[in-house]
Amino acid sequence: MLPPRIDKEIVRHSIGEYADKKVSVEERGKIYEELLGFVPPRIEARLHVTGALDPEIVDMQERIREHAMYPKCFDVKTAQLMLFGMLLMDGSDASVLHGIAARKAGASWEEMQAVVNLCFLFRGMSAANRGAEQLASIAKREAAAAEK
Repeated sequence: MLPPRIDKEIVRHSIGEYADKKVSVEERGKIYEELLGFVPPRIEARLHVTGALDPEIVDMQERIREHAMYPKCFDVKTAQLMLFGMLLMDGSDASVLHGIAARKAGASWEEMQAVVNLCFLFRGMSAANRGAEQLASIAKREAAAAEK
């Protein structure tokens, strides 16, 4: 369900090195590793490509993302469940990332299905199907991680 990773060596050679002097690319990735257990491929691409070409916008993007994604009024699980549902409603493949984050933050399968059910009410069968597919994908990922 995730896109392929970029080739960081090609990016460095063709586009340039990550250029933010204040925050390293590894530091930028830590929040994603804490939230998801890994840095998603498209985020990795943005950090390396945009971080080489315009590190100032990466800093602005990350500050806005942090502010919006961690409101004081919601715990991480609730915010991630909401994002999972919003992105599932939109048909975005990024919804699976927020589903992974919601599970990592303690969401039950029942809570995840309830979000899929809410999406079904307003988006229809395609959201129900896609949501079930994503829950199965998340379960497979969790099972593989548990085997290690």
